[in-house]
Amino acid sequence: MKLGVVNLLIWIVGLILQASVVFCVILRREFPKYYSICLYMPCSLLADLGLYFSAERLGVDSQLYFYYYYYSDTLLSILLYFVIIHFYEHVFIEMNVNRYIRGAATFLLISTAIFSYLVVHQHQDSLTPRFAVELEQNLNFVGVVLIYLLWGAVLKLRETRMRLVQLILAMGIYFSGITAVYAVRNLFPAVEDSILRWAPPLIGLWLPAAWTYAFIRTSDDQRLLTSELESKATA
Repeated sequence: MKLGVVNLLIWIVGLILQASVVFCVILRREFPKYYSICLYMPCSLLADLGLYFSAERLGVDSQLYFYYYYYSDTLLSILLYFVIIHFYEHVFIEMNVNRYIRGAATFLLISTAIFSYLVVHQHQDSLTPRFAVELEQNLNFVGVVLIYLLWGAVLKLRETRMRLVQLILAMGIYFSGITAVYAVRNLFPAVEDSILRWAPPLIGLWLPAAWTYAFIRTSDDQRLLTSELESKATA
């Protein structure tokens, strides 16, 4: 079975949004400051291209498509994980703790991979596909924990850089949505073929759309009022 019209439309919109993020960063000459985003978005774009062609040639029901989907998604989750760490460095830049943040991030990433492997180790006959799914779910869970901790730091340190706050908030909404979808799937497997199958690709459009908006509408010179930051926290 190949991709339908809706999937194709989502795929095209996603490619445009991903390219627009990189275009906005380069246009504003801020690549050194947001290099992690410029690394993640082209990789996401290439992964989507590969996903489309593998679906067209192999079909979405093939095992190879399954492997490509989950392992490419896992790689993107790892890259997005490092985007989060880069945001941590932006928030804590004045404390000179970047080395400790990178060390803790590397340890957490390796620990997540080991934990995922141990969880599925007893199922030797289906280790590879189960490990791919388990690792992706665990990475998403770690991501949502890290982004909420970062948001807490933003509020605690009263970070007022408008663009940085919007970039972090957009990622928090993205991870919350993806984690919620996986949680519902695990709790109610019967709804897999319902509307939930459209949720991940639609949520995937949110992040590049929100980041494009942040780069177009805000600059690093813009600052939030403390009351505005508190209202975002309670929204």
